[in-house]
Amino acid sequence: MTIAPGTHLPNAKFKIMTANGPADVSTDELFGGKKAVLFAVPGAFTPTCSLAHLPGFIEHADDFKAKGVDVVACTAVNDVFVLDAWAKSTGAGDKIVFLADGSGDFAKAIGLDLDAGGFGLGLRSKRYAMLLEDGVVKALHVEENPSVAEASSADRLLADL
Repeated sequence: MTIAPGTHLPNAKFKIMTANGPADVSTDELFGGKKAVLFAVPGAFTPTCSLAHLPGFIEHADDFKAKGVDVVACTAVNDVFVLDAWAKSTGAGDKIVFLADGSGDFAKAIGLDLDAGGFGLGLRSKRYAMLLEDGVVKALHVEENPSVAEASSADRLLADL
C-alpha cells in the first residue's frame, strides 16, 4: 500500500551524520509536533537528483521556513557516508537534513520503493515530495518518471503551503 494524504508516517529509523559520526533518528523524532517537508531522490549524485531536484529545495529552504516549515529533509536509499558527501558537495549546509535509508526500509514501508535494477542501481526510492504536519501526510507528489523532477519540485510543494 502506498502512503497517501491523511496517513501517518510509519515509525522508521534513518541514519544521519552528526559531529560524532553516524547516528539513528526516527520519524517520530524528526517530524513529531512539527511542520515538515520530506522529499526523496532515487540516488545521491545522480544527474536529475543533483541538477534538478535538490537545488530547488536548497534555494527555497528559507521560503519554506518563512511559511512555518520546521524541517526540510531529503531521503535516499544510500548510505549515510554517501549522503554526507553529497550534502557537503552541494553546499546544502544546515538547510536540508539528509536521511539515509540504506536498505530501503522506509521506502518499502511507505510503498514508494523503486526497482532501478535495469539501470544498475538496485532498490531505490521513487522521487516524491510531501508536506507533513506532526508526521501526518498533508500533500504528496510522486513522479511517474524517476528522471523528472516537476511534480515533486520545491516550487510545486511551496504552492501547497
